[in-house]
Amino acid sequence: MVLSAQSTDNQVNKVTKELFKEYDTPEKIAAMDIKDLEEKIKGVGLFRTKAKNIKELVRIIIEKHNGMVPEKFDELLKLPGVGRKTANVIVAVGFNRPGLGVDTHVQRVVNRIGLVSAKNPEKTEMSLKEIIPEKLWGEAHHIFIAHGREICKARNPSCQECIINEECRKIIN
Repeated sequence: MVLSAQSTDNQVNKVTKELFKEYDTPEKIAAMDIKDLEEKIKGVGLFRTKAKNIKELVRIIIEKHNGMVPEKFDELLKLPGVGRKTANVIVAVGFNRPGLGVDTHVQRVVNRIGLVSAKNPEKTEMSLKEIIPEKLWGEAHHIFIAHGREICKARNPSCQECIINEECRKIIN
């Protein structure tokens, strides 16, 4: 998840597939030379900063969490390179608990359709959490992302194909 900022899921998946072939534990990543890690993740944006964050993140996970990713949202936020979106996704996907991450797709879709009106992801997250039942947060996150990737694209949205076209406010900025 730390790799996902300023990068596509496809690119992150390519990079992690190769990285995890050899470095599949926090201990192995912690033992890597920073330059080697940078080289392995070079395909994603901001790779030098991300490599630094990953090295510190795995050190903390090893030293403070016995090599396990913490389950609590607040503990995840203390890790370098982990923001609200990442923490929410880890909680929802990794631990099957309520979490609603707001990425670029979620931010665009829910504001465009008029579900919320918030300029920053944290305010969007809080607004969505007020109107969507907690048990549906994870599912809603995935639905908004899929809708944003397939139909409600940033450029050239496919409004004519959209199942909520008649209800959509079409707030396109």
